[in-house]
Amino acid sequence: MNFDMVRKTISGITDVGMALLALAIVASLLVGPTNMSFLGDVVGNITGLVKSLGSAGLAGLISLGVVVWLIQNK
Repeated sequence: MNFDMVRKTISGITDVGMALLALAIVASLLVGPTNMSFLGDVVGNITGLVKSLGSAGLAGLISLGVVVWLIQNK
């Protein structure tokens, strides 16, 4: 198994994860977090993550930049 094959596999798994996250966000907004027992409070978790990154100051901004860079350069 070479590096390119592993990279493509991880990229495919990441694409599926991002699609599932988008589906969970839309479903949570449509039916509300209380009716999403199998997915949890996706929107609340994302909001909490953004708040914690915002309160971390420069370190949070750098962390956000790294995550965005990783997603864009997959």
